Amino acid sequence: MAANMQKSQEANGDWKNKLKLPPKDNRVKTSDVTSTKGLSFEEFCLKRNVLMGIYEKGWESPSPIQEASIPVALSGRDILARAKNGTGKSGAYLIPLIERVDPNSDKVQALVLVPTRELALQTSQICIEMGKHCGIKVLATTGGTDLRDDILRLDKTVHVIVATPGRILDLITKDIAKVDSCNMLVLDEADKLLSDFFKRVVDSIVRKLPVSRQVLLYSATFPQSVMVFMKEHMKNPHEINLMEELTLKGVTQYYAFVAEKQKVHCLNTLFSKLQINQSIIFCNSTQRVELLAKKITDLGYSCFYIHARMNQEHRNRVFHDFRKGLCRNLVCSDLFTRGIDIQAVNVVINFDFPRMAETYLHRIGRSGRYGHLGLAINLITYDDRYNLKRIEEQLTTDIKPIPQTIDKALYVAEFHQADGGKDEKDQ
Repeated sequence: MAANMQKSQEANGDWKNKLKLPPKDNRVKTSDVTSTKGLSFEEFCLKRNVLMGIYEKGWESPSPIQEASIPVALSGRDILARAKNGTGKSGAYLIPLIERVDPNSDKVQALVLVPTRELALQTSQICIEMGKHCGIKVLATTGGTDLRDDILRLDKTVHVIVATPGRILDLITKDIAKVDSCNMLVLDEADKLLSDFFKRVVDSIVRKLPVSRQVLLYSATFPQSVMVFMKEHMKNPHEINLMEELTLKGVTQYYAFVAEKQKVHCLNTLFSKLQINQSIIFCNSTQRVELLAKKITDLGYSCFYIHARMNQEHRNRVFHDFRKGLCRNLVCSDLFTRGIDIQAVNVVINFDFPRMAETYLHRIGRSGRYGHLGLAINLITYDDRYNLKRIEEQLTTDIKPIPQTIDKALYVAEFHQADGGKDEKDQ
C-alpha cells in the first residue's frame, strides 16, 4: 500500500515535469500583483487540464484579484470586482470560466462581453491558450467582420463566446447564437460597456440569457451606471475592491511643458534619450494619429498607427504585428486604451493630454502591465495646465516635471531584475 501511495505521488508530480513552460520572467514586480495571501493555483481545486494551461501560459501564482475572485466565481456567486488595469483581471474570470465549462456539451455555456474588437481578439486568444488541454471551443465575434463566418462557426460546437455587444446581440436576435444554456456572463471593462453608447444593447443581451445565469463584472472604475446595472441584473454579488489608489505602482509619471509646435521636436528628443522597448503614443483625434505617425516615420523611427476609422482587417494586422514586436512605436487614438496587454510596452507618451481622468488612467495603464515597471510622459501645453492639475487631484497621483535624465531602473527591465533586491517602488 505504501508503494502504491508513493507511485501515486510520483504520478501527481510527473505531469508538471512534462509541461512546456515559457522562459521565466525575472522582471521586478510591484505589490499591485505580489501583495497576496500566498495561495497557489492548485489550492483552488482546479482540474489538472486547467492547471496545465495556466502554467504553460507562464502564470506561476495568482495575483490579488485572482486570489479574491476565483474561489467565489467557482462557487457560482455573482461578482462585482474593482481592480487596476494590468493586474490579472482576465485570469480572474477566465480560469473559473474554463473550469466550469463542460466540453462534452455542444451548448454555448459562457459569454464574455468586451468593448473593443482588439480586446475581444486578445481575450479569446488567452482563453484558447489556457483551455487548450480541456477541449473547449472559443469564438471571438465582433462588428466589422463577415457575419457569414460567424454563422458557419456557430453551426459547429462553441462553448465560449467573446464578443462586442452589438454583434452578439445581432446573432442572438437572429437565433444564430443560441444562449439558452449560457449560465455565465462576464462584463470586462464594465464601466465602458455600461456607458450610454452600449448600455441598452447590454441590457437586451442580459434579458435573453437564463434567469439563473451568473454575472461577473470587472472594472477599474465604478460609475453610477455600474451600480444601476448591479441592482437590475445581479443577485447579491460578492464585492471586491482592490483600489486603494487608482494608478499602477510601477508606472512613473512625468510631464514636459511645451508649446504645440515644439511637440514633435520634444518627441524626437525623447526617442533619442529613452531606452524604449516598445512605446504607445496617444493622440486625441484620428487625423492627428495619422499626421504624427507620418512625422515619426520621416524622422527615421519605425512606427505603426491604429484608430477606429481603419478597416477591421488593417486594424487586426497592425495589432498582431505590434504585439509580435515587428515595430517599436505605435501611434493611436483612445481605441487602444482598454485592456490591451502588450508586456513589451515600457513607455507611454501622451502626445495630446487627455481631457478625462478616466482616459488618462487607462492610457498610462498600457505600460507597467502585471506589476512591471513603466514610464508615462505627458506633453503639456499652456491650455492643458489646469487639466493636468485637475486629473492629478481626481486620481490622487503625482505627475512630476520631467528631469534632465530619467533613471533607467524606473522602466527598463534589465536595469531592475527581480533578484536585484527589494523593489524600490514599494519601499
